[in-house]
Amino acid sequence: MNSSENAATLMYGPNGFRVIKPGHFVLCAASGVPVPLDELRYWSVELQEPYASAELSTKRALEEL
Repeated sequence: MNSSENAATLMYGPNGFRVIKPGHFVLCAASGVPVPLDELRYWSVELQEPYASAELSTKRALEEL
């Protein structure tokens, strides 16, 4: 089974996300760890990237400065 087989494609907005391609998880842009959609709390609207934790989100944001 391909690791991206059940990965969702999302569009990230300031107050939530919209499912473009259904799936069970997204891959954290900073760590590559799968994040179940029901546990997804952190993302970047500007970069359109999901993150597994607040720490990884902050780290990625600081890299963009």
